[in-house]
Parts: sequence; structure tokens; C-alpha cells
Amino acid sequence: MASSPQNDRLMRKIKVGLAPMAGFTDSPFRLMCAARGADFAVSEMISATALTRGDGKTAALARIDPGEAPCALQIFGHDPGTAAEAAAILAESRRPCAVEINMGCPVRKIVSSGDGSALMRDPALAAKIVRAAADALAPFGLPLWIKIRAGWSRDTVNAPSFAAGLAEAGAARITVHGRTRDQMYAPSSDNGVIRAVREAVGGSAEVFGNGDIASSADAVRMVEETGCDGVLVGRAALGDPWIFSRIKAAFSGLPEPEPPTEKERVTAAAELFSRICDLYGESVGVREARGRAAHFIKGIKGSAAVRGRLNRASTRREFEEILLSLEG
Repeated sequence: MASSPQNDRLMRKIKVGLAPMAGFTDSPFRLMCAARGADFAVSEMISATALTRGDGKTAALARIDPGEAPCALQIFGHDPGTAAEAAAILAESRRPCAVEINMGCPVRKIVSSGDGSALMRDPALAAKIVRAAADALAPFGLPLWIKIRAGWSRDTVNAPSFAAGLAEAGAARITVHGRTRDQMYAPSSDNGVIRAVREAVGGSAEVFGNGDIASSADAVRMVEETGCDGVLVGRAALGDPWIFSRIKAAFSGLPEPEPPTEKERVTAAAELFSRICDLYGESVGVREARGRAAHFIKGIKGSAAVRGRLNRASTRREFEEILLSLEG
């Protein structure tokens, strides 16, 4: 995508969202990213089967709080009827901006059940799932999104044809992670695959890119190289939700905001910790926040010792006091 006034205008319309990450993209973190520029977010994966069976813990994953950016709720499963039922439950009870089906997760416990990226080996079944879920969402006026990978293996890269079939079946948006299932998270994500999907799908669905976006330059490069309609940021947002405002500025041709100060990073970690405790309770919140806070304070002088103390903290007050001691 060569630079031109027209392309510069198009770049300003590119959306940037928070990619789903198990154990991280819950309501507290989505709220934080929304406040710092994310146009939308996608929830952690929700089991379609567990949701339809009324599992309380699963239903809690579908929590959407006021003030969040538009939030899509992501489900996984391999049965068309169950996917359709789960999509309708979420549409009626939660009113997300969309329901997304994960057909890209590479984790063994997911693919061993025929879910996630295992579906890329069965395009016909994947299309049936999409058709059933899209039909279930139609009465609610909600779109169906799909998350895929480049393919199951490096020898079976089928994302372009797979995505075209899903778009024909009713998918409104397809997000492509530019690695195969067997590549997991290395080597580098392949923008060429995302471009090929964009070309194969044409105008029948939006195509978003995901993988290795760690800076605004990475986001701009992905759009220029693939022609995608938007990008999602995953691991780079952990401890740095300000990345969304930097990417949005780059898309708009504006100077990037100054990076957060160490004090702002510590304050943000404390803000996230407080919301986590409010949601999960003190005991769970303290345990849950240890690893998350570490992302924010990494590299700050004295942070290694503080991380050790946080790992031994047992109360909300103790955790907060240890964390804020870095501000001094």
C-alpha cells in the first residue's frame, strides 16, 4: 500500500483492537485498554458447550462492564448446533458488539477436542458452524467474527481458501494470525498470508491482521503490506495499554504520545489490581494480579525485589502498598 493522500485517509479509518488472551483479557484489562485508545476488544475464550450447560464460571467470562470499548465475546467449539445456541445466549444476555468463534487456538487441550485450529483441517464442518451461528445471531442484528491461523501446519497453509469459505457461509469479519498451528508463536508472523486472505475474501468480509504487533510501526507495516481492515494487538499490550493510542496516532499521521512515565506505569498497575480485586475478591485478586503487575513494572529500578515481595503478599492492602513503594 504505497503512501498517497488517499491511502493516508484510508489509514485513519483502520481500527485497532485488543486480541483475546486467556487469563488477561477480562473486563478490568479491557476497560484499561479502552481508556487508552483501543477501538474494540475480544474476550477470553468461552466454551460453547459449558455455556449452553449453564456453567456459572463460564458465564462469568462473558461479563461486559459499562465503559468498555465495544467488546466481542469469543467462543470455541466444534458442534454447529452448540455454537449457534451459545451465540444466541450471548447475544440475548450480554449484547456484545459481535460473537467470535475461535478457529485458531493452537493449544493442545483445545485442538485435541477438535476445537480451535483443528477446525482448519475440516473446512466443510467449519462452514457449517459459521452458517449456524450467523443464522442464530441474525435476529439480534449482531455480526459473526472468526479467528483463524495460516493453517494447521506449514505443509497445509490453507487460510485463503478456508477464509473465503467462511465468508461465503456468513462470517462478517475474519482475523488472521499469520502463523500455522505447529508454529505456535514462532517464527515471525507472515503478513503474506494475511494479504492472501484479504485478496481471497474480497469485499465479502472484513479481514483483520494479528501477530507480532509490538509497535505503531509494526501496525502500519501490517496494513501497508496486507491491505487489512484493522489490526489486533496481543502480548505487546500487557503492561503497555498505551500502545493503542500510539498506533491510533500513527494511523492518523499525528506525532506519537510520549511513553508513560515510571510513575504512570506503577499507577496503572495499581488501577488494574484494584479492578481485579473488585471483580474476583481479595484472595483471588491478589493471586491473579501478581503476574499482571509484573508486566507494568518490568525494567523499573527495584522492580525485581518488588516482584518477589508481591509474590508473598496475601492481602489487598499489603499488595497495594508494596506496588506503590516503587513510586517513591
